[in-house]
Amino acid sequence: MALEPIDLTGGPSVYCFNQQQITTAHELVFGDPTTGPRLQGELDRLESTYSRNERAALAFVVIDRLLKSPPNTR
Repeated sequence: MALEPIDLTGGPSVYCFNQQQITTAHELVFGDPTTGPRLQGELDRLESTYSRNERAALAFVVIDRLLKSPPNTR
């Protein structure tokens, strides 16, 4: 009896990021003198407080909420 193959990919992709989006995000966090320190502080806090899986869950939910919210809202 043959075993069914197991899908290790987690299913179809839902969100894709391009290189420009990642570059812009890094510039905002690490290069901008106004937003950088605040965002870096929050990033450091998240990384020291939550596990990798918890941070991934937060990231996915934040991205999902951003996609569902109107632009220019706080």
